[in-house]
Amino acid sequence: MTRMMAAVFAEPGRIVLESRPMPDVGPLDALLRISTTTICGTDVHILRGEYPVRKGLIVGHEPVGIIEKLGSQVKGYKEGQRVIAGAITPSGHSYACLCGQHSQDGAETRHGFKPAGGWRFGNTIDGCQAEFVLVPDAMANLAPVPGNLSDEQVLMCPDIMSTGFAGAESGQVRIGDTVAVFALGPIGLCAALGARLMGATTVIGVDTVAARMAVARKLGVDHVIDFRKGDPVAAIRELTDGRGVDVAIEALGTQQTFENALRVLRPGGTLSSLGVYSGDLRIPLDAFTAGLGDNKIVTSLCPGGKERMRRLMAAVSSGRANLEALVTHRFALADIEAAYDLFAHQRDGVLKVAITP
Repeated sequence: MTRMMAAVFAEPGRIVLESRPMPDVGPLDALLRISTTTICGTDVHILRGEYPVRKGLIVGHEPVGIIEKLGSQVKGYKEGQRVIAGAITPSGHSYACLCGQHSQDGAETRHGFKPAGGWRFGNTIDGCQAEFVLVPDAMANLAPVPGNLSDEQVLMCPDIMSTGFAGAESGQVRIGDTVAVFALGPIGLCAALGARLMGATTVIGVDTVAARMAVARKLGVDHVIDFRKGDPVAAIRELTDGRGVDVAIEALGTQQTFENALRVLRPGGTLSSLGVYSGDLRIPLDAFTAGLGDNKIVTSLCPGGKERMRRLMAAVSSGRANLEALVTHRFALADIEAAYDLFAHQRDGVLKVAITP
């Protein structure tokens, strides 16, 4: 096969299915035949023209697949092996990687920094909503999938699970903590589960979509607040007897959720921000206690690399992280445009879609 079908960004408002040439495999690359992938909220930002990428780019950044061909210098893998690769594909040898910030690999330039440095699939290189995807730096990024796990069981690992868990990790959740998660989309749900795994004994979720709130309860969220029925800040203050939460995780990327997350912190608490913001943020003087509250504001970009993927799949394999409920709809790659229409408009209780070539 010399050509493949792929979902391509044509222009704002249009992602279309096209026939594209098969990628050439370099010495350190691996060619994956995609078995399952999905659509991310960031892909919707691309579709709408809110996040700029070049026209003609193949989109998508969450691959599960089979190794079709290995580069001449790739060792430790074999063709026919089932693997995943993270949405972030670090090289392993940049300054950022050697500082331990693998997600920022590629952010350093001669002219400062660019956002989402290590995010290449569907951003700076062709992505994986296609029949095949080329994985750069394969030995740093390919993680074998355990035989007891299905594609859908590991589908959240490349991005959503890694990002959500990073929110809890960056917030340094501790045993006995109370954690509030603002926005229970797929990332927020994973953040809630990550907080639970790190030792939080009370997790509070804030949303208004019934399907999301139902899944949150299945994942062990203790209290679910519908922000349309009252002030979530007041509700969280009441639930914590006025103390506030140890960690607030913001998983939407709006001024209101950021501000609410700041307002529910206890003195010395941490706001862990996962949202992608499209404009300047304002920090209210009172919520910030004029800078005297010993609070922390931290941000996270989805950690990638094969060791991160191995750890996440170990959590799934152990039974401690069951995220299959997040896959609510399934489409063939041939129906990718219909899948985008459903997902972008958040119809029919959709959380995540599984796309199979």
